[in-house]
Amino acid sequence: MHVGILTGGGDCPGLNAVIRALTLALTEAGDVRVSGIRQGFLGLLEDRVQPLDAVRLRGLINEGGTLLGSHNRADPFAYFGAGGADCSARALDCLQRHGIDVLVAVGGDGTMTIAERFARLGVPVVGVPKTIDNDLMHNERSFGFDSAVAVVADALERLTTTARSHGRVMVLETMGRHAGWIALEGGLAGGADAIVLPELAYDGQALAALCERRCREQGYALVCVAEGVKLAAASAGETVGQRLMQDLAPRLGPEAELRYTLLGHLQRGGAPTAFDRVLSTRFGVQAAQLVLQRRHGHMVALQGDRCVSVSLTDVAGASRLVPLDHELMQAARCLGVLANP
Repeated sequence: MHVGILTGGGDCPGLNAVIRALTLALTEAGDVRVSGIRQGFLGLLEDRVQPLDAVRLRGLINEGGTLLGSHNRADPFAYFGAGGADCSARALDCLQRHGIDVLVAVGGDGTMTIAERFARLGVPVVGVPKTIDNDLMHNERSFGFDSAVAVVADALERLTTTARSHGRVMVLETMGRHAGWIALEGGLAGGADAIVLPELAYDGQALAALCERRCREQGYALVCVAEGVKLAAASAGETVGQRLMQDLAPRLGPEAELRYTLLGHLQRGGAPTAFDRVLSTRFGVQAAQLVLQRRHGHMVALQGDRCVSVSLTDVAGASRLVPLDHELMQAARCLGVLANP
């Protein structure tokens, strides 16, 4: 059996650990060879396929990024390099030419949507969830998320000393285009005084009142906001954190001193946490089992601390938002840090 693996979308800690675990589990199982497809689905369009060396992969569990590279603008069904044309036939030809029997796609919602379309064309596909935002349906935890939360918590801890020293209101913007998982968990772990999530309508007056109260009590305030929060009158190129700071300034008065920090790609970088290394390994091994059992058209998922599989059809095109009655949401309410309850 010949298995091809690609990593789509943005990079994140744990990708190399997945590649390692999948390759080792498959090669240990018997007569299976594994090839890596470079730069995500672009590798299928430009024939960038190379064999993976199991010996070299053994030392990659703690390395961030992806040794295969990635690309988030190479949808074979609407390829930007061909003016948005459907180039899926070229990708299918690449798979056939290299004799790849099963394709393992590691990625987020976009990658799983593309993988599901290939599955409908008859390609044996297995999916592995990868999303910093932790927003793939039917999967409770994605690798890379814990690492991102750790970065947010550390940033808030560092910002606390500056905020306390200068009596400032510090605004920290995290990733989270649609879902506020990173801002919620990172904000709770880092001791944020206010957490603003895209799942809840923005209330500038309530946020300002919360910041004022915290400044009276402790002399400063930390605000953790997800990038997907919808704010009115945002200018082109203006980030959510910048707009939020500008909205707060007149509400807090001329004496208030506000500062803004955008973490951006820092949340993607560096080595994975121990939790993410283990989760990536579990996902890689589970994906290998799906391949060997010929359970194609499914994605590995974590549910109730068990690795299971779910249909790609049920995952594609949907986002997993933070439920309003989630335990962490309730905890934030009880602590008085939800700025838009």
